[in-house]
Amino acid sequence: MLRGASLRVTRPRVAVLTAVYAHAHADTDSIIGAVRNELPDVSHQAVYDSLHTLTAAGLVRRIQPLGSVARYESRVGDNHHHAVCRSCGAIADVDCAVGHAPCLTASDGHGFVIDEAEVIYWGLCADCSA
Repeated sequence: MLRGASLRVTRPRVAVLTAVYAHAHADTDSIIGAVRNELPDVSHQAVYDSLHTLTAAGLVRRIQPLGSVARYESRVGDNHHHAVCRSCGAIADVDCAVGHAPCLTASDGHGFVIDEAEVIYWGLCADCSA
């Protein structure tokens, strides 16, 4: 994947990519913890730099629901949305709302050529609503 994106293959990048794939919607601290299980001496900065590079290359997606820290996921390129629990903060993927990307039609695009929509559904997850 890294070579396919014209990126240099480094141990931190491989470990970060592996951690993002293993832990859906993980925050940076969780990713650092997972990476340090494999590379105990990796610095915070190396993980942050890798996340930035992988996001810029389109290999991972960064989301940040209001009031939450940034989270990372491996599901990219399909313009899916998210449901977030107001109580525990759990996040679940939600497929495209209606139709083709960008899934929603703006009432006034203000001259923009819109190619993506980001929707966050807020509520209570099944565990919290029980």
